This record gives sequence, structure tokens and C-alpha cells, in this order.
Amino acid sequence: MSHSAPRPPSPAEAAPAPTPGAASVTPLGWMHTARFLTTAAQLQHLPAHELPEIAFVGRSNAGKSTCINTLTQQKQLAFASKKPGRTQHINLFSLGKQGVHDAVLADLPGYGYAAVPKADKARWQRVMANYLVSRPNLLGVVMLCDPRHGLTDLDEALLDIIRPRVEEGLKFLVLLTKADKLTRAEQAKVLSITKLQAGGGDVKLFSALKKQGVEETAKHLWDWIHPVNTPDPNPADAS
Repeated sequence: MSHSAPRPPSPAEAAPAPTPGAASVTPLGWMHTARFLTTAAQLQHLPAHELPEIAFVGRSNAGKSTCINTLTQQKQLAFASKKPGRTQHINLFSLGKQGVHDAVLADLPGYGYAAVPKADKARWQRVMANYLVSRPNLLGVVMLCDPRHGLTDLDEALLDIIRPRVEEGLKFLVLLTKADKLTRAEQAKVLSITKLQAGGGDVKLFSALKKQGVEETAKHLWDWIHPVNTPDPNPADAS
């Protein structure tokens, strides 16, 4: 990839405070603001910043790059290698209009492709595990899964890695990609099964081809970054 790495956002730019008119921004419009930030082959090369980060993970060929490009309405934002499993960098994309960044998307390398040498697989398993366990501003994880295969052993292993952080409040969403390849009855069945396997995470059907679940997923991620603060119906007695 020939991208050059711009500077990471400053604390002033990173401030996620609401701005006048922010309510008029649609979730899809917000996703469309995604811009390449930087790429890194090692965790120590990732920029430190104060923005909440949402990581996209999944097996090679699960449709991760296509999903990101569909959500952001940009055909070539996320790099899809012609050789699955060969893209071995963490790519960051900033979100936010008019120079005010409020979130970062992290595109992690696909895993599980058989043609990748074992040493490369082991190295990237370590990198991904360390990222998911230690990235301090990681707010949520989106796992891409081909519903025709269901959650694999590698997917289950990744769930085990993030489960402690999910219990501490990490957001988690499973997107069942390529949903257009299933009948309605098959969609309903795999959705029900995956919800039982997701361990507290949300599950949605997604099809880039049919645009199924695109707006719903954008809204879901928007709500992660822009939670609505509802008043406590039973506030504690301050006296």
C-alpha cells in the first residue's frame, strides 16, 4: 500500500464533545467521512491518541474490506488483497467532519487463511491478541463472519481473548456477511444460533450486495461513539 501516514489527531481535534448541528449528521454520513490515517506492521508503530477506536476483525474471505468500504461508501478505502491473508498491517481510518475527529476505525489483518506460512500466522495471532487485550482506547470490536460456515474455532479463540474486556464494557458486534447467499429461513436460523454463541455481543445480518443491514450497522456504531445520556429514573439521595 502506498499511503503516506499523516500526523495523528491532536487532543483538541480528538475531543468528542457535541457540536452545534451534530444531531443533523446521519450515521451513514458520519461513516462516509472516514479517511486513511496510518498503517502499522507492529503495535508500537500505532499512534497514541485519545479517540475511541472500533476494530474490525475476521477470517480471510469473510468480507471485511468489502464491509468497511460499503459502510463508508468508498470503494477502495479498505485494502482487499488479491491473495487473502497477505495483508499484514493494521490500518487506521479517522472519522469526523471539518477537522474534528471523533473516532477511529481499525482494520486488522484477516486470519485463518491456509496458504499463509505458520510463522506469519503465529506472529499475527500475537499482534492481534496484544492489540485486543492492551489497546487502551479500544471501545468496540466488530467481528465479520461468513454465515455459511458459522463461528469457527479461530473465531471462538478470538472471542475468548476479548471476553474479559467485554465483561468490563467493551462493545462487541458480530456481522454475518454475505447474508444474500442464504434464504430467509437460513438467515433466521444462523442469526439465532450465532446470538447464542456471541457471549453477550450483538449479532446482525449484513449484505454488501443487497445493502442489507448497512444503515442499521452504521447506526449501531454511531451509537457506540455518541451514546445518548438518559437521566437516572432513581437518582441516589445526595443528602
